Amino acid sequence: MEKYLPHMQQALALAAAAAAMGEVPVGAVVVDDATGAIIAAAHNQNIALNDPTAHAEVLAMRAACQARGSRYLDGCTLVVTLEPCVMCAGAASWARLDRIVYGAADPKTGGLNQGPAVFTHATTHHKPQVMGGLLAPACAQILKDFFQAKRV
Repeated sequence: MEKYLPHMQQALALAAAAAAMGEVPVGAVVVDDATGAIIAAAHNQNIALNDPTAHAEVLAMRAACQARGSRYLDGCTLVVTLEPCVMCAGAASWARLDRIVYGAADPKTGGLNQGPAVFTHATTHHKPQVMGGLLAPACAQILKDFFQAKRV
């Protein structure tokens, strides 16, 4: 999981950019595991795009598919600052990602290890490997700071 450390740092920078725009600070990158290169990156843009599906993960996967010229992302890893929700987990399954690496767990709306645990269901057609907790304190702190500021 350590090999994804620089990618998570990039995702954290994207999360900070989202926070600066007033978006929930979540950042995501898609990594081509053969080269280690980031092929797509995004942050939440629900407000800017007036789109409830404009989560960092979905936007990054869309951009990666465009970059590859394919609807599939086999051989790729999604690195994201927050545990993906059910929608994003479903999209990751349809994209056939090899793995998902996330930072902070999301006990409220997480879809991987918290909540519904999408990939544990027998009917889920593709199940990426899931690794959580990479830079979890930093990933959780940016969210905590964002929501704390909203309450003031």
